[in-house]
Amino acid sequence: MIDTTTTHTTSHEAHIREILADDAGATTAEYAVTIVAACAFAALLFAVLTSGEMQGMLTSIIQGALRSAS
Repeated sequence: MIDTTTTHTTSHEAHIREILADDAGATTAEYAVTIVAACAFAALLFAVLTSGEMQGMLTSIIQGALRSAS
């Protein structure tokens, strides 16, 4: 007598492994996460650079560079 339960379970497990091993779309998800992180960093950088204190520091750096160049 052949035990079909073990064969069925093994076949089912193999099918599940095959589905889980399929990484179709993984690259797209990685790009999406990278883009979201880049946008968040850009928003943070924009907020810092447009603050009054940072604008004053940048202005003084630029003015100092222009004075030393002339």
